[in-house]
Order: sequence, then structure tokens, then C-alpha cells
Amino acid sequence: MEMQKVTSATGLGTRGLLLFVVLLVSGCSGVQSVLDPAAPDARLIARLSWWMFASGTFVLIVTLGMLLVAVNLQRGGDRIDVSFRTSAIIVAIGGVAAPVIAIIAVGVSGVLIGDQAEGAEDVGLTVEVHGNRWWWEFRYLDEAGEVTAVTANELHLPVGERAHLLLKSDDVIHSFWVPNLQGKTDLIPGVTNSLYTEPEVAGTWRAQCAEYCGIQHALMAALVVAEPREAFDAWLAQQAAPAVVTEHPGLDVFLDYECGECHAIRGTAADGQKGPDLTHLASRETLAAATLPNTPGNLGGWITSTHKVKPGALMPPTAPEQQELFALIEYLGMLE
Repeated sequence: MEMQKVTSATGLGTRGLLLFVVLLVSGCSGVQSVLDPAAPDARLIARLSWWMFASGTFVLIVTLGMLLVAVNLQRGGDRIDVSFRTSAIIVAIGGVAAPVIAIIAVGVSGVLIGDQAEGAEDVGLTVEVHGNRWWWEFRYLDEAGEVTAVTANELHLPVGERAHLLLKSDDVIHSFWVPNLQGKTDLIPGVTNSLYTEPEVAGTWRAQCAEYCGIQHALMAALVVAEPREAFDAWLAQQAAPAVVTEHPGLDVFLDYECGECHAIRGTAADGQKGPDLTHLASRETLAAATLPNTPGNLGGWITSTHKVKPGALMPPTAPEQQELFALIEYLGMLE
């Protein structure tokens, strides 16, 4: 019976260890992981992260080892007399010198990596990134600095080209962070900050606000899509065009319920600027700042039950009649 208990406990411990290893390894990859870089700048940051992790692990092992030695000596009744001079040297080296050296090394490495990550050479694309409570707006600029296309909560970038992101906020402090592509940078009201990134491969990653900005901070996200230049040019041309449908019963519902006071659908009477531009809503993968997949059901739920999805959201819920809602969902689903 005792042997069975030991075997059961050993098996349970083994399974627990395997689960811990799987979870640990899975955290090193994904669409929002600093340890799975897809750009040169992110690779530098990941390298620094691994060095910090290794240094921290070494310090932890040494500390635990010394603690175990002290515990065992105490239990065994042994006593080691150490002079005050020796104790002072140990404290000075282990408690002062080593931490100071580690802090200086990490600080210098961070500054050097920051300088490299801020390189502005050969910029091929400029995008204004506007942080709002609680969603993102992306404005694509031409060489003259004029806005050519506007979209929300989905940033597209060409693969292999360095992009310059101009970070702005009109309400509170936000922070734009795409761990797989670059470090985080704050968006401060009245200040324009710069961020550079250069995705090396095609893919989709998650951007996140990394500065607490209110009740829906955790759900203030966006998708970042890197694609070949040809596909990017086609997408940008589509986003720059006016709405593909400008007459529809659903548009009448949209205007009757004054949705156009906050949202713009270019090519129609809806010209609001307070909320996301919906001109090409159907081309986006998500709704509500990457909170929901962009499906007709989720769109209907977002329109009628806004605060159940994101409590505190500034968009008021709308309650049209059933047929009006169906027409509205149908129309918005045509805006590709």
C-alpha cells in the first residue's frame, strides 16, 4: 500500500512537471510574445530578455543554494564562526557590488539596444497611430504627409520594409506594444512619439495597449498584419477607396439612428470622427478592438449589447427593430 502511494505521488509529480514545462515552452511563442521575434528590433529585445532571464536564474539558484546550506547547518547543530571582516566582504560583494554590476550591465545593454531599435534609415512607410479610449486608429500618409487611407484596429505593413509609426493620443496616455515586432512606446496627449518596425516574415500578430488607460484597457488591442508588398498595395488601395455600397436600407437605418454622428462611411452622409471609420468594416478580421471575431452574429451583439461586451465603452448600445437590425448587419457586412 505504501509503495502504491509512493508510485502514485511520483506519477503525479512527473505529470505536474511535464505540464509546467509545456506551459513554459508555449509561453515562448505566439502572436503576442517578446520571445518569438519576427523583426530585427524585436530580436534584440528578445536577446536581452534571455540574458536577463539567465542572470536572474543564476542569482536565484545561488541564493537558494546558500539558504539550503544555512538550513542544513542549523539542523545539524554545526556552527561556523565568521569574522566581522569576512561577513562585511561577503555582504559588500554579494549584496552591493554584484547587484550594481548587474544593474549597470542591463542598463547599458538596454540603452544600446534602444538606440539600434530607433534607427530611422530607409523608411518606406509612415503611419499615424492614434490611441483612443478604447480603440486604435491608423492613418496612412503619402510622401507629402497627406492622409491617403484610414482604418481602425488593424494595421497592415509590407514585409521587409521599415515603417515609421507616429504615435499620438487625444485623451489619455496609452502605450503601443507589438511584442513580436518592437518594444512598447507611450502615446502622450500633445506629444508625437516615434516607433520604427520592420517585419521580416508575413504573419499576423497582436498589438496591445501597455499603459493603463481606463476600464477597458485590457481589451484595447489590434491586429498587425505583415504581407508582401504587392498584397499590401492592393489592400491599401482598397482602404483608400470610398464605400463600395452607398445605397441600401441598412444605410438608412445607420443614418436614422445617428450612427453617422460618430462613425464615418466615406461616400455617404456619415462623416463622424469620434468612433472608428467603418468604410471597409467587413474587410477586418475582428470587432471592438480585436475583442470579437468579425461575424454577423457578433456584429449584431456588439450593436445592441455594447456594454455587455465591453463595460464602460463610450459607444452607446442601439436597439433597432429586428428587421432594421438585419438590414443594418447586412449593409455593414457588404463594406469590404
